Amino acid sequence: MTKNNKRRFGDRKDGRLLRSLPAYTKFTPYVMPTRNDATNLYEESLEVSAVDRRLRRLRVEGYKGIGFLHFMIATYIRIASMLPAVNRFVVGRRIYAASDITVVMTIKRALSIDASETSIKVHFDPTDTIFDVYRKMNEKIDEVKASEEHNATEEVAEAICRLPRPILRLVVGVLRVMDYFGWLPESLVEASPFHGSLIVTDLGSLRIGPVFHHIYNFGTLPVFIAFGAKHHVYELDRHGNMVDRKYIDVKFSLDERTTDGHYWSQAFQAMRYIFQHPEILEQSPTRVVEDVY
Repeated sequence: MTKNNKRRFGDRKDGRLLRSLPAYTKFTPYVMPTRNDATNLYEESLEVSAVDRRLRRLRVEGYKGIGFLHFMIATYIRIASMLPAVNRFVVGRRIYAASDITVVMTIKRALSIDASETSIKVHFDPTDTIFDVYRKMNEKIDEVKASEEHNATEEVAEAICRLPRPILRLVVGVLRVMDYFGWLPESLVEASPFHGSLIVTDLGSLRIGPVFHHIYNFGTLPVFIAFGAKHHVYELDRHGNMVDRKYIDVKFSLDERTTDGHYWSQAFQAMRYIFQHPEILEQSPTRVVEDVY
């Protein structure tokens, strides 16, 4: 949804109601009313040899710390610019096109057991390059790590959790109803780690493999991506020579109500292509496809 689109009756602050979808697609959220009902799990082992070389070159050119996390997010953004249905979400048994591409991450303020944990939310446009991702992500992460104060997400959680349990349950119930109808204030949506396009976790930084993580029934997040550390695989190339290639295992949890399996297969094929041609992400796309109405 572009910023020039006028909001119509039925639209939300964070998304545009899709009215022209086939009846079967619009009926699916009534059969599977929650995301856990509708979660599909998919795993892929992606070769990152070309990506690794490109990122090393960018670090030499001055992009200190640019890594696979930035690349994965930039890849998702580029796929959403070509295949906008991957950026849909379901709330209140209706399917919406998200207003922008919002990435949610949980981070620790330091890599220690005792360090506090919080979430960040970063907004992107479909035209963003890996350099835009690098800048926006680093600005947000540096802001959180440099501050000893709680961010908006933590402040909301602290305020709610001071309530007695019966009242807390009532408040959460009211928030669910408000979210169902799209009545949540923008400030609460912005503070919520459950509203966005994608939640991603880099488990490679912890030296472990990826997990299939559930997606949340509250909020809008339709996609959870987890990836692990790089590993080497020795394979034969097309000439029969032994070569050393690098791979990363990635696991996806997807809300199947947003679009069909064929559409997602096209998205994963596009992802494989980008991983073989990582330089694509250094330029804005020549065309952005808008979702249906």
